[in-house]
Amino acid sequence: MSLQNRIVIGLLAAAALVVALVVIIGNLGDDPSRTADATGADAQVVRADSHRLSQATDEKAVLVEFLDFECESCLAAYPLVEDLSEEYEENLTVVSRYFPLPGHPNSETAAVAVEAAAQQGRFKEMHARMYQTQTEWSHTDEDRSPVFRGHAEDLGLDMAAYDAAVADPATMERVTRDKNDGLALDVQGTPTFFLEGRKIQPASEEEFRRLIDTAISR
Repeated sequence: MSLQNRIVIGLLAAAALVVALVVIIGNLGDDPSRTADATGADAQVVRADSHRLSQATDEKAVLVEFLDFECESCLAAYPLVEDLSEEYEENLTVVSRYFPLPGHPNSETAAVAVEAAAQQGRFKEMHARMYQTQTEWSHTDEDRSPVFRGHAEDLGLDMAAYDAAVADPATMERVTRDKNDGLALDVQGTPTFFLEGRKIQPASEEEFRRLIDTAISR
């Protein structure tokens, strides 16, 4: 075999390895409960009851994040999402949707706690509190619902109403509706962003802002 042929074969093998690594990395954080028969026919990126992290006064674009409060990547993205909601507050509405992953033992509990707070109009505050304290409560099999109840108390919520909401199966069903939409929309991990109904995967903050600028300018 000639040296040139060996080089070509070596390059092809290297390319195949890169593709395999990309597939593996892309599947990190995947939800194994995602089913192949989720067609997305009834899925909606945004629903009427979806929680607005910010509401544009002159809405020209909508950014949706499917998130998990126990996800380190979501925690890392949180400051940027906050910045974007402030920078583009006039034209960009930012929507948060629950997507708790099974590998995170308290992610569903956290989502239910946030939803219970949302029923008292305090979604944004509880959303922020979860990320501000994530390193204190995450990644343990110990039930952290007392911690989340403490957050609710700190926010001055009506605790009888909060406890009732947490115990109400409808609250968990609300979280599940978000997750089911995500599954049907092929959300495979968190955070996953949709801009104007289209999944985006920006490689940098600069690209993220360019995508938003383009969506707003249309």
